[in-house]
Amino acid sequence: MTRAPVEAGKSVPKKAIRTTGAAAQEQLLDAAQDLFYREGIRAIGVDAVVERAGVNKMSLYRQFSSKEDLVVAYLDRMDERFRQRVEASVAKHPDAPARQLVQAIEDLVGRASAPDYRGCPFVNVACEFSDPAHPARQSVARNKQYLMRRLVEIATAAGASNPAELADSLALVVDGIYATSQTYGPGCGPMLAAPRVAALLVAAACPEQTTREQAP
Repeated sequence: MTRAPVEAGKSVPKKAIRTTGAAAQEQLLDAAQDLFYREGIRAIGVDAVVERAGVNKMSLYRQFSSKEDLVVAYLDRMDERFRQRVEASVAKHPDAPARQLVQAIEDLVGRASAPDYRGCPFVNVACEFSDPAHPARQSVARNKQYLMRRLVEIATAAGASNPAELADSLALVVDGIYATSQTYGPGCGPMLAAPRVAALLVAAACPEQTTREQAP
């Protein structure tokens, strides 16, 4: 049986396109990321994700056993991208760990100043799911554990008198950026003050390293 030709200027609907498993998975994750991040996880059902992705529901359940499985995959993707951004900030100053810490805060403020920024996806998820044993909350814990581990490692390299205490202080600055980006808005005064606060914390905890890095 021959198919009727597609009229000029008209595109083939997504549902008419055969999609491989790998492509369907990426389309579903793209759709989930967009919807979950903007609207929240509980507010979005799998039907909305399927419709946005342009695949059928069978394709979703071939790739993900449940909505919960899709949520964890979405968070895994967001965690990977978060880690890439942190490491990109660190790489800007390979021999200056004190500067690395401040750079990470500066770059986060830049990202959080985007008009479409909706805060930290892990903070958002923690607000939606109260049970710490929920798989989504376990994803949150893994993300925060990574952040704290890297902050302690870099603070140690910078010669901080108390690396864990400096890491705790900077983590508080990070969460402050997340919150103020949503309550005060992008580019707000409290958020723009974060790099200066971070620089003061780092200088107080790592005076010798900060002085060396600032020397001409």
